[in-house]
Amino acid sequence: MTASSDNVSRIHKRYTLTTFTPTSPYVSLAISIVIACVIVSLSDLYYFKSNDRFAFNILLIVSALIVTQLIDSRLLKTNYSKSLHISAFGNLLWLVTIVGGLLSVYVFSKPLLSQIYIFEGMILFASFRIGLFTSVIGTKVKSALAICLIQPLAMFLAFVPPESWIPILSDPRGIAFGLVFIFLGTAWTILTDRSAGKVSNAHKFLQAYIAASTKNDASDMETMMEERSQPSKVSTFQILFKTKNNECRLVLPDVHPGPFHPIGGSNITYLIYKNLNSSAMVMHSVSNHSLNLPSKSQVEQYLASLQKSSTIQQGFSCTKPVTVQINKARAVGLLFGKTAVLILSLSPHGMEDVPTYVKTELEQYGKNRGFERVLIVDSHNAMGEEISKLDADDLLKASISNLDTLITKEAMPIEIGFANAENLEIETDDLGPGKVAIMCMKIGDEKFFLGWADANNMQNGLREEIANHFSKNGYNLLELCTSDTHYKSRNARNKHGYFEFGSLSKSADATSWFLQLAKKAEQNVSSASFELLAQETNVKVMGDKQLEDYSKSLDRAMRITQGFLVVTTAFFFYTLI
Repeated sequence: MTASSDNVSRIHKRYTLTTFTPTSPYVSLAISIVIACVIVSLSDLYYFKSNDRFAFNILLIVSALIVTQLIDSRLLKTNYSKSLHISAFGNLLWLVTIVGGLLSVYVFSKPLLSQIYIFEGMILFASFRIGLFTSVIGTKVKSALAICLIQPLAMFLAFVPPESWIPILSDPRGIAFGLVFIFLGTAWTILTDRSAGKVSNAHKFLQAYIAASTKNDASDMETMMEERSQPSKVSTFQILFKTKNNECRLVLPDVHPGPFHPIGGSNITYLIYKNLNSSAMVMHSVSNHSLNLPSKSQVEQYLASLQKSSTIQQGFSCTKPVTVQINKARAVGLLFGKTAVLILSLSPHGMEDVPTYVKTELEQYGKNRGFERVLIVDSHNAMGEEISKLDADDLLKASISNLDTLITKEAMPIEIGFANAENLEIETDDLGPGKVAIMCMKIGDEKFFLGWADANNMQNGLREEIANHFSKNGYNLLELCTSDTHYKSRNARNKHGYFEFGSLSKSADATSWFLQLAKKAEQNVSSASFELLAQETNVKVMGDKQLEDYSKSLDRAMRITQGFLVVTTAFFFYTLI
């Protein structure tokens, strides 16, 4: 995992905290209503020792809950669902405080159960609202302080007997405890917002991220990222195969998909695929998240440049593929004229982005051996951590051996067939909109198949299952690659933040899709020529530093949050004592 990939992973892990809300706002509403009913039940039974008004109190507190949520959404100018989620967690804090008060009587052998815990729970609810209003919704601190008590106080007045209002609300200990909790909530929101460092505003970044992930509105996030991006020149190589009736391509862009859906170039692999008439395999180059395009405007600029690609080589033949395996590392190579294409994999062992030094050394070695260029594909077809130095060196050794073998191979006329999944009924959330595709290459008297999935990596072992299935049916699968798209049709509530290919699709279905396409591509095989196209595009890319700054900002905010949680929890237990 490169430094930039590591930063993206760390950012995702921090933002998984924003996915802890229920899947539906109506679930949050149901949770709030149930908790409110439990609060009334426990309070009437233990704190007030009366159930005369139980049904009426239930009706009042639920009414207060719903009405104040509507008031929240109007005052905060936010959607109703956010108000529902905030209420669910806030009410849970209140319930925990009431239960804590009950337990404290037995744990600490108190003679009486103090109604102060009802007040304390209300203030904890209000403090929680301050933090969420300012960080998630973007309310100013003064406004949050002014409206933080609206819902908790309305609910308090709804179920607490009127004769207990003044005694509870005027209790000096309750007021002191409440002020401490309000202070902690306010201090937390101010300090975390100022912890951003070079990002300038941590809460603004959080709000932009949430808007992108929940409302598909990437405008604020893209504006922030593009402002901090740097101009760069990126290369794109295409091997265009032309037959009598069709064209298809292998595309190797230097830009990297990401950083997050739906921001910037997260779906760039499909956009390239679509831009090239859905007849392209958009491969993952040896690149990382520093080469993310930050906005849709930069993506459009990049896509337009592909139409201006120049032909730098032509031919009608290539060598038969060479496969070299060294320990876990595998390199598949083809030679088109004096341009070598190497496809690298560690599958079924996990892998992240191939280190850039592998590319640098292979390009230099290729020049020394007389190759005009060496194009390197990171197959990205197994889930894993950072590639170890040992495995990366093995990839390098396998590739060098491959190049040494390729240069001795005879070039033969090539025939090409291509098939995409447009006529297959594939509905699964672990594939991007490009779905899957197969290229059949007939070289000499043999046929070789190259598979592609528009997916963010692949479940370990799936590549091997498909390759074995091909072999049993008399087909030679050279490699199965993914595009590493960062497109997501829905949020993935897992540690990765996405669904790798095979995590939702059944392996039997995946093997069937690829075999069907292989048969179709085989039927379409015809004599082909190839052209090597190249284009350099001036665009803004995010660079390593920007992602590092975001990651460090979130780390600082998390450390502050952890400190405040410790202090708040300790003070909460002190109030119970």
